[in-house]
Amino acid sequence: MKVARAKGRLRGKQPKLNQRREAHLVALFDGGDRSTAELADLFGVTRSTVYRAVERERARVGARLGAGMSAG
Repeated sequence: MKVARAKGRLRGKQPKLNQRREAHLVALFDGGDRSTAELADLFGVTRSTVYRAVERERARVGARLGAGMSAG
């Protein structure tokens, strides 16, 4: 493992959704047309993954809004 870490190849489990797919999932979730279970089935993930993706997006948006407000 030390050799792999030195070469930058120790990565762990890969995420089920990349940033583009996660953004698409959140957009569909925010649209309100599909249930959480439908989105999970559509993207091949669990419902908890859908909820985590939505929470990550909300945290990102909140961080951007918070950074914008403190700058002004």
